[in-house]
Amino acid sequence: MSRPGFVLEVDDRTPPVIVHEGEGFRLEQFPLGTRVIYPPEALPAVPDVGAAIMQALLHPEDSEPLPALLRPGMRLTIAFDDISLPLPPMRKPDIRQRIIEAVLTMAAEAGVDDVELISANALHRRLTAAELKSIVGERVFRSFYPQGLLYNHDAEDPAALTHVGLTDQGEDVEINRRAAESDLLVYVNINLVAMDGGHKSVPVGLASYKSLRHHHNSKTMVRSHSFMDHTKSHLHHSAWRMGRLLADHLKIFTIETTLNNNVFPSPYEFLLKREWEWSVKDQASMLAVRRGLAVAPDRLRHKVFHDLRAPYGLTGVHAGETEAVHEKTIANVHRQQLVEVQGQSDVLVMGVPYLGPYNVDSTMNPILATCMGLGYFFNSYRGQPLVRRGGAVILYHPVKPEFNQLHHPSYVDFYEEVLAESTDPAVIEAKYEQQYATDPWYIHLYRTSHAYHGVHPFYMWYWAAHAMDHVQDVVWVGGDRQAVRRLGFRAASTLADALEMVSGTVGGSPSITYMHNPPHLIADVR
Repeated sequence: MSRPGFVLEVDDRTPPVIVHEGEGFRLEQFPLGTRVIYPPEALPAVPDVGAAIMQALLHPEDSEPLPALLRPGMRLTIAFDDISLPLPPMRKPDIRQRIIEAVLTMAAEAGVDDVELISANALHRRLTAAELKSIVGERVFRSFYPQGLLYNHDAEDPAALTHVGLTDQGEDVEINRRAAESDLLVYVNINLVAMDGGHKSVPVGLASYKSLRHHHNSKTMVRSHSFMDHTKSHLHHSAWRMGRLLADHLKIFTIETTLNNNVFPSPYEFLLKREWEWSVKDQASMLAVRRGLAVAPDRLRHKVFHDLRAPYGLTGVHAGETEAVHEKTIANVHRQQLVEVQGQSDVLVMGVPYLGPYNVDSTMNPILATCMGLGYFFNSYRGQPLVRRGGAVILYHPVKPEFNQLHHPSYVDFYEEVLAESTDPAVIEAKYEQQYATDPWYIHLYRTSHAYHGVHPFYMWYWAAHAMDHVQDVVWVGGDRQAVRRLGFRAASTLADALEMVSGTVGGSPSITYMHNPPHLIADVR
């Protein structure tokens, strides 16, 4: 049996604790009384992945079995999550590959020959051919990609989009035309965290800016009190309305998967363990890794981390009607990630690791670091935030003002032009969003190269809107001072300095909580 997560109170016997900070980590000695929230250990993996997939397809939730939905002459489209999931990327074979192969086998047996596969990348960058092959596998890639039947969704191609209708709140539902006009749309998902999946798959992953603007905006983000609880997230409320409208026009067969917390391969397994339980081998591995990273040039350090492939285990696969499937999926996610926590703290401390959904094989620029820390990690709670309203957040990351020109061209201009004038999400949205969203050069790079859409940095900044509205102070430990100042925050050299800087907000003896992740956890704050 794997052990559940728990909350440790630091005392004089507690050893230094691992804190991630970009492409590296440090050992931090927290003040006495600090709460350290540890994620649960990895759940046991499904013993027979192939059998679990077949069980899901043949005995789905609130739906006919998949073979009963397939027939000769039909149009079948298979859409799948892009490379933003999972994090880190998984060892081969990718679970999406195994599911897609099973679906295609059933389709062939049913005589279906009009099949297309679409990466549901929304306004994310286009996947390269190699990245598509890594997800779907060699056999599927060879069968579909050369014929143009495996491709990226293009949210800026009017001919490839169709407007399905308006929700009862006037939200445009515009998605990929091929998907919308199919007799059956199969969506293959990886639910790494509770924010993923459900109606956030098709209406978001296959959408256009015209649809996404209804929920990817500063007002909605501020009101989305925890992206990890779709029942309370206004972003999800909008996506659910869109998904229910789509379900009235389109037959969707959802397939969702969940993974365990086995995210670090050898020799990094010590990152999965509680520090006081490290063996002599774990301690030696940690020291070797730290020394190696300390002397490695930036390029090598980047390669070491981005080449990691996680040995995840599958904890569940469910298929059928979207909402019925997602209910089972969320139960699996909670079983792996939920940690009960009593009450809020004055200060929340988080380490921001090297990888997020939008810098796979790329750079964690200051805007993405903010999105990870104040967007995703801050919102990894159920009930209420880990930090009280008006409290402080302390983050660890180098926050270097470095940008990948291929993937993030509009981020450079957002950082230099927009943030120089204002860091207020609402002000930024009102003055600049349309300009960036409709800029012909950004659209050209999105459609023909591998650039995120021009509006994407705005969305990443909006992700942090709830945290910025909730807390009074944000300090980055180890962050580039000029870059942190451009973001509207403050930088400190050490945790002690950061606590001194926020003392005017939280007092000289604040209560402190450190969220010890990755692996992922959801704090169930009572």
